[in-house]
Amino acid sequence: MAQPKLRMRLGDLLVNELVISDVQLSQALAKQKQTGQKLGAALIELGVISEIQLLEFLARQLGIPFVDLGQIAVDANAAVLLSEVHARRLRALVIHKDADVLTVAISDPADLSATDTLAGLLSPHQLEYVVVRESQVLEAFDRFYRRTREIEGFAQELKEEYASSDEFNIGLVTANDESNETTVVKLLQSLFEDAVQVGASDIHIEPDEKVLRIRQRVDGVLQESVLNEVQIASALVLRLKLMSGLDISEKRLPQDGRFNIKVRGHSIDVRVSTMPIQAGESVVMRLLDQSTGILSLEQTGMPTDIMERVRRQLHRPHGMIVVTGPTGSGKTTTLYGALTELNQPGAKIITVEDPVEYRLPRINQVQVNTKIGLDFSSILRTTLRQDPDILLVGEMRDQETVEIGLRGALTGHLVLTTLHTNDAITSALRLIDMGAAGYLVASSLRAVIAQRLVRRLCENCKHPQPLTSEQKVWLEHLSNDNLSESKFYHGRGCQSCNYTGYKGRVGVFELLELNEAMMECLRRENPDEFSKVAKAAASYRPLSLAALDYAKQSITSVEEVLRLVEEIDLYGSVVGDLDEAH
Repeated sequence: MAQPKLRMRLGDLLVNELVISDVQLSQALAKQKQTGQKLGAALIELGVISEIQLLEFLARQLGIPFVDLGQIAVDANAAVLLSEVHARRLRALVIHKDADVLTVAISDPADLSATDTLAGLLSPHQLEYVVVRESQVLEAFDRFYRRTREIEGFAQELKEEYASSDEFNIGLVTANDESNETTVVKLLQSLFEDAVQVGASDIHIEPDEKVLRIRQRVDGVLQESVLNEVQIASALVLRLKLMSGLDISEKRLPQDGRFNIKVRGHSIDVRVSTMPIQAGESVVMRLLDQSTGILSLEQTGMPTDIMERVRRQLHRPHGMIVVTGPTGSGKTTTLYGALTELNQPGAKIITVEDPVEYRLPRINQVQVNTKIGLDFSSILRTTLRQDPDILLVGEMRDQETVEIGLRGALTGHLVLTTLHTNDAITSALRLIDMGAAGYLVASSLRAVIAQRLVRRLCENCKHPQPLTSEQKVWLEHLSNDNLSESKFYHGRGCQSCNYTGYKGRVGVFELLELNEAMMECLRRENPDEFSKVAKAAASYRPLSLAALDYAKQSITSVEEVLRLVEEIDLYGSVVGDLDEAH
């Protein structure tokens, strides 16, 4: 098939077809001259035409299809016929191969330079083009140019380097420590690049008896790949220990460290945890992208009504605000969003954290170090002598920390902190269970935010799905509503979401603001009455119903709602068992 060509220049063609006016073309040309961007991008940025309108117009003029890349099957073997470097530069992706004919998805079919280059790179194949949105083709690059083959190649190469010895030569691994040329460094770099591409929050390296498992946590769910070269595990662990400043001779005890690495233009702070297991040492790395910045409260996904109420609490001169939920529920993100809002020249803010996850300007952040006696309570006593306006305490872990924090809130400071509790109501009672006096909790505690993360349905493959009889019974019992008129959605699974049906996560929040009736129950240390009064509060809406609202809005699925309800019940019982054990 001949390469697509327009009969005249794009701007003139759009004017001739009455899609835009001469004035709008002149404005876009002036912007193009000023910024150096393409005419189409200038028109879209000025709001003269949408991206889809422009692409549909080009497709009609060139006689080639305009397709939704999320709805079609892409041949992964065909995609790699064009190298990632060229694909990203030309904004093009090979999506299908049929004998000598390649189907190429391109975001700008009017770019003759790009189509000429593609013809040369993919010769002797014939090319057929389809038009796709640029955002879709960029997203596809991260899916199809994974580092899987590269990682497998480096793993095999590393195995061969040490094939002559049963034990890895520490000298070889540590030699040229600053060099990026050693195989183990290349392998780790590929692992990190792959994790950043798919948006993984954690990387797990787990040696088994016969294989090495590499697992990445994406949207809260682990995705596994397996390497047969289990022998290289000790070399990976050794290198990671060196990078983290850990003791390379200690293999019997767990260790924790951290380091920073540059990956694909991102500054990634890596928190490393090692643990001895039967087949060697397991390593878990938490990836914190420092280059993305701290999310604001709006960006956390907090509903507007809750956010406005939280803001009112944040701008009170004193009192304690607690954020609660299990590990990985987004508590730190919410607290840092609050700190960003409060971070003004006129406010002295001190944080006590373990560990310090993100560095914030103008804020005094203190890292807990229990080995030298620098624990939460000792730091907190010192911070109160540093004339703070706002304190953030990473976690309320013991009675002493709780009491110091509550007294700080009582004596004119705003205190933000976290607890590992089931929901907002149990948080207030937990402070009393930890040994704080009821009157102190009642006088200091102002609000509790409980949160969870649920997976967001993939926009490309979600479709209506009726409730099963069992789901209907569960949800109607949960909400006391008739759900026969409600419409719920399910994700079929597609290439865009890696066939999971979900893409990304969204926060589910509940907010409990203490009123006089609740405070009186706390003063009398009456948990049953407190729970009853709190649930009856007009502004209180539990996590389960907040998640059900998302399902009704087709943001998440019924399965995710029921998983959250089950997690709350299970988490509550586990926390209760732990309390009894203590």
